[in-house]
Amino acid sequence: MTFLYILLAIFSFGLLVVIHELGHFLMARLFGVGIHEFSVGMGPKILSKKSSKTGTDYSLRAFPIGGYVSMVGEDEESDAPDAFGAKKVWQRILIVVAGPVMNVLLGFLLMLILVLSTKQLASTTVAEFREGATSSSYGLEIGDRVLRVNGVRVHTGNELVYEIMNKGYAPVDLLVERDGEKVLVEGVVFPGLSEQGIAFGQPDFRVYAESRTFGHLLSHTYFRSVSTVKMIYDQLFDLLRGRFGLNAVSGPIGITEEMGNAARSGFPNFLYLLTVITVNLGVFNLLPLPALDGGRLFFLIFEAVARRPINRKVEGYIHLAGLALLMLLMIVVACKDVVGLIRK
Repeated sequence: MTFLYILLAIFSFGLLVVIHELGHFLMARLFGVGIHEFSVGMGPKILSKKSSKTGTDYSLRAFPIGGYVSMVGEDEESDAPDAFGAKKVWQRILIVVAGPVMNVLLGFLLMLILVLSTKQLASTTVAEFREGATSSSYGLEIGDRVLRVNGVRVHTGNELVYEIMNKGYAPVDLLVERDGEKVLVEGVVFPGLSEQGIAFGQPDFRVYAESRTFGHLLSHTYFRSVSTVKMIYDQLFDLLRGRFGLNAVSGPIGITEEMGNAARSGFPNFLYLLTVITVNLGVFNLLPLPALDGGRLFFLIFEAVARRPINRKVEGYIHLAGLALLMLLMIVVACKDVVGLIRK
């Protein structure tokens, strides 16, 4: 069964990559850009078929760690009318952002399925305190509806749990609604926990459930999806400021392992992890880093503002250098993931 879970994880991860690249592909086709190759995976080709109609080479490559759409004139000068560089700058911007947008939209769809499959929708109103709770000693009361955690608005119980875990390793301020009035409960201390040397807060109370009305279902889908995007940016910021180390970063090997574990633990956990990963792909690719979609978007925005493009060769070299650094990082992370698997 473990092998089947691994195959499911690899297939799911590959599907997310296909969705991403399909966004680029379809938008490029819409604006008449020629496509050299549509590849799923990286490295040596396993399977390849060239379209007799369009000349596009559809490829499956050995390593399921990504994929790409190679467009005419994308990284080189080209006078062809179907070249990427021959299209208007707004069209090129839409082509570049289409991949990440597809991942984020897929994340919203998966979150809707997850919310629909959830038996109870968690509110932000405190129903009871768990044994050994500490927050009640600092002014939090049963019946309080938590509105903000350290200034961050929370709309669902899932958001509330995340914000407490993310910020609750230190005292936090809670804005609550109590008896129809807003009350600021300052310096609330929650029980702490530690995983891989990283400190987290631990919610010490249960909340009331909300009715499964159409409005609540849509509300939970939207706000939990937005919270997932925020979570990714929070983790990137924490990584940069040193709260998380390299051991907290996973590559395709580590992601595949986690997806396999999630699949074993049940459909909701697997679906949630799949949602986080696809949103992560979309958000991460929009970062303004060379070789990523966000890096290309940065140059296109510069072109739109300055009304002149950056030299294609210079841009190509920058993306090549960025790709080399990205591949180096992936190798380091992959080695870390392999060592972690061996130690288990």
